[in-house]
Amino acid sequence: MTFAVPLFFFALYAGMFYLTKKSFKDAHTEVFIIDQQGDFANRLQSNKNVSYKKSQLPLQQQKQRLAQEQTKQAILYIPQDILTTQKAELITSGKTSFVTQEIISGQLEDIIREKEYKAKGIDLKLIQSIKPKVDIEAKEITADGEEKNSNTAIAMGIGVALAILVYLSLFLYGAQVMRGIIEEKSNRIIEVIISSVKPFQLMMGKIVGIGMVGLTQFVMWLVLTLGLFLVATTLFVNPQDIQEVAAGQPGAANMGTVSKAMGQGSSASILASIQSFNFTEVIVFFFLFFIAGYLLYSAIFAAAGSAVDNETEANQFSMPITMPLLLTYILSFGVIINDPNGPIATWLSFIPFTSPIAMLVRIPFGVPLWQILTSLALLILTFLLITWVAARIYRVGILIYGKKASFKEIIKWFNYKN
Repeated sequence: MTFAVPLFFFALYAGMFYLTKKSFKDAHTEVFIIDQQGDFANRLQSNKNVSYKKSQLPLQQQKQRLAQEQTKQAILYIPQDILTTQKAELITSGKTSFVTQEIISGQLEDIIREKEYKAKGIDLKLIQSIKPKVDIEAKEITADGEEKNSNTAIAMGIGVALAILVYLSLFLYGAQVMRGIIEEKSNRIIEVIISSVKPFQLMMGKIVGIGMVGLTQFVMWLVLTLGLFLVATTLFVNPQDIQEVAAGQPGAANMGTVSKAMGQGSSASILASIQSFNFTEVIVFFFLFFIAGYLLYSAIFAAAGSAVDNETEANQFSMPITMPLLLTYILSFGVIINDPNGPIATWLSFIPFTSPIAMLVRIPFGVPLWQILTSLALLILTFLLITWVAARIYRVGILIYGKKASFKEIIKWFNYKN
């Protein structure tokens, strides 16, 4: 299983890339132009996504023919007053492709713009000859007054990757602790085990044991997956194909900042930015926050597992437990990355239930050491408190059978004296 998961992720990555690339090829549309204005049809340029043909039929007959065709075809109706209304119609037999709409509307806008330039006596060739290109080399000043590369694009990529990894890891391994406890409880194995060890020792043994297995497995997954991606990307993937697939995505405009940042400068400058990035700090704090976050959430999952007899009943507790993680995970892709030092991101990185994700997303952007250590200390203290609370619930819950637990009942278990 340990070796199968990296292969699975690699196959998933390859499959997504292949299907995405194939979908763009299959999305080629043949567009029949009915140009009432008279001058647009000759200026529209076919490309790999759209091919234009002048329609030899009236509009109604072309519509009837379109309804009978099974291939990807469309009708572009350009009215006579398009220069004033700036409206045209794209008629298809099904839902119109978003990419196709963007390509056609972009070309029509260029044609209208050229005509307006000409009408106002503006030399279009002169405008097109002016193509300024400004390369902004982002720098940041350290506490010592030295300048270094900002590495914003790299920080964004690492921040997103860490958010995904930590969210999945905490949820999966925490749920594994809960399932293990439920299984032992439902099979009455716990009655035999509890005669030899104390409930607290049993709970901590399960948390630490699964945590160490998960951490070892996680490291192997990370190394093997990165190795497979690097080999596959180097040997089998054409960089131009990656750019084409990325550019064709509807959300490509939202990634303009990252693409521009990574696209500026030569390969040597990009490599220098990567080498200057403090990966050691990221890796060290990743493992610290991952371990502390895992211990915190595993203790909560252990308490929930001891309170129920099956996984169906556990669902009522799983949602409240995972809500802080889910909220932070969602905010990581927008709020935290866009403003890593803002008040929302800062407070989320101090709250123990959200800090395992929020702080790790912020660290690549540069966070004061005191904030990191404070967040880690709060996380560890909260883990100790939650472990104490979970142990008091666990010592009673693991021996309760056939009684549906509620929050009120769990509070009673917590208040029971030894």
